[in-house]
Amino acid sequence: MMHGPLPSRGDRMDAAAGNGLAAAVDRVLSICNGIIVSLAAIALIAACVILSYSVLSRALFQSANYWQDEAAVFLLVGATFMTAAYVQQHRGHIGIEAFVGLMSPMANRIRLWLVDLTSFLFCGFFTWKSWTLAHEAYVDGQVSNSMWSPPLAIPYGLMGLGMTLLCLQILVQLAEPFSGARRR
Repeated sequence: MMHGPLPSRGDRMDAAAGNGLAAAVDRVLSICNGIIVSLAAIALIAACVILSYSVLSRALFQSANYWQDEAAVFLLVGATFMTAAYVQQHRGHIGIEAFVGLMSPMANRIRLWLVDLTSFLFCGFFTWKSWTLAHEAYVDGQVSNSMWSPPLAIPYGLMGLGMTLLCLQILVQLAEPFSGARRR
């Protein structure tokens, strides 16, 4: 099930059709999200290639894999967190819609706005903690425990940036009812 009520998904007038600040931010996020999704697709393919190489090199040549697993994990973490705003923009996150048919349209709009507000509060806390981790990892020079030892500021920074974009996307969606745009 999708996050928003299914009947309104057919008429897709979004905040980007408006003229306010929320519409401008939504347009910029839409462009950024499109670029990020393309890069994330490349990252996923690269992770597949790296892991396949790792398996083949171990099986055929009995060579150690010092960097392959961690490189793939870093790519997957980046792709996962950086595309969260894109998924939210298209309301692709899983939601429970058991009460949609039982509630009036106004009650559903209020319910969805409260869900977005709660999501924003949770994601805001997660964003703050991600940036705190990234800062600590950078300042302390933290690296992973492997022989390759890449800096941990990289995945923590990707988490922070992805969650920041997600919070911006949720803020735009929270502002939609006040800007005159209908909910996507």
